[in-house]
Amino acid sequence: MTAKLHGTVALITGASSGIGEATAKILAAQGAAVAIVARRKDRLEQLAEEITASGGKALVIEADITDQKQAEQAVTRTVEQYGRLDTVVNNAGVMLLGPASEAPLEEWERMVSINVNGLLYVSHAALPHLVRSASISERKVTDLINISSVAGRKTMAGGAVYNLTKFGVAAFTDALRQEVAGQSVRVSAVEPGAVKTELSSHLRDEVREQSMKSFSDIELLEAQDIAEAIEYIVTRPRHVAVNEVLIRPTDQVV
Repeated sequence: MTAKLHGTVALITGASSGIGEATAKILAAQGAAVAIVARRKDRLEQLAEEITASGGKALVIEADITDQKQAEQAVTRTVEQYGRLDTVVNNAGVMLLGPASEAPLEEWERMVSINVNGLLYVSHAALPHLVRSASISERKVTDLINISSVAGRKTMAGGAVYNLTKFGVAAFTDALRQEVAGQSVRVSAVEPGAVKTELSSHLRDEVREQSMKSFSDIELLEAQDIAEAIEYIVTRPRHVAVNEVLIRPTDQVV
């Protein structure tokens, strides 16, 4: 059986760990050539070795997408290497929680820079290529997937600026979907609940202990669970657009 994404090209940001890493593997297994983008080159190289050892194609791109030029160059390098771009997964992000009155302003700026600006830089650079590939490919459709969060639907004390960034991602995603649907570019939001990734490792120690307490008795989602949802979205027939997917652990209430 031919892999569903054979001949396509995918770019995944934040691919050095967690959801990005799992997504790169699963899309490569479906036949996509993957451009894996992150700042940690050593981890990207290890991931690329795993993908190529399994018969896939992977392009390592060390980049900080909060820098507009680096984000644009990541897209350009992907298209120069593989000649097209069919799927973009905007996965890079950080979650820096804590009371607003006590938060270092640097944490707010970092979240806006990565969760919003980085996503916008990559999307802006990628859109012309996604439109072009949709018009010439056999599949006649391409995909832009933005990883949002439950925090893009529901606010929480201690998450004011994180909520701001993820609500913004949700708004941008749906408005953009309406703009490019007629050009056969599907734009989707994936909104995970609590996932077992490195996301919480960025929290200050005192914040991490308090924030994670409510999840101590919950079986968290795995990165693979989110990657499989992304795989489902991008392998649908052209006439099927999955606009939004909310995924929580079974035991997560909020």
